[in-house]
Amino acid sequence: MLKTMLLAALAALPALGQNPVATLCEQYGYHADQGYEVLNNLWGRDAASSGSQCTYYLGRSGSGISWSSEWTWTGAENNVKSYVYAGRQFDRRLVSSISSLPTTLKWSYDVSNIRANVAYDIFTHTDRDHENSNGNYELMIWLHRYGGIWPITTSSTGSPIETVTIGGHNWDLYFGYNGDMQVYSFLPSGDNPINNFSGDVKDYFNYLTRNHQFPETTQYMLIYQVGTEAFTGGPAKFTVSEFSAEVR
Repeated sequence: MLKTMLLAALAALPALGQNPVATLCEQYGYHADQGYEVLNNLWGRDAASSGSQCTYYLGRSGSGISWSSEWTWTGAENNVKSYVYAGRQFDRRLVSSISSLPTTLKWSYDVSNIRANVAYDIFTHTDRDHENSNGNYELMIWLHRYGGIWPITTSSTGSPIETVTIGGHNWDLYFGYNGDMQVYSFLPSGDNPINNFSGDVKDYFNYLTRNHQFPETTQYMLIYQVGTEAFTGGPAKFTVSEFSAEVR
């Protein structure tokens, strides 16, 4: 059994032209390096009829890191199987005390006939020590979606609550609830992916504070992550050639 698992992991190694610093195939395989962390977060894999996913930390790139993930999932097409991500490690602070959240993400998928997204994900909560798996609020910034998947929304017709321009991009803003957590999702208004994203995530918080009464003076930022939610499809390879983020 051990030999079979080892051979499967070796066969899954990506053709990257370099050896991964870390290979993560366990359900919550984790690696941290110089202020960044990568998690092979297969939280919904039990909903799949078959499939697997491995994530590879490739090392430093520019002022941030590089990583990739390969996956295949079938069954329960409307259920998320995984959200593999890279995150910035930081000391939790009130959103109102943060002056800027600059970030850069350069990413690609090698296929398009999948059900998945690429998105930033941030939780906030009134308790600075709250667990990092949920919060009072969730801010998502989607850079693309594949296969007609949809953000959490209270709209029965799937309509955004408004269209806004932030950081030089036009976004459709959706609102909904994940349990008790209030979720705001910014999606590109067009169909083209934003493969090279550079911006300040604090601008999105500022917009929500000004226009949707987001309580920035009582909400601590818990996580600062970006990754891909995989539903079904594959084999698919997601590559991040550079991800950097700061909390200032």
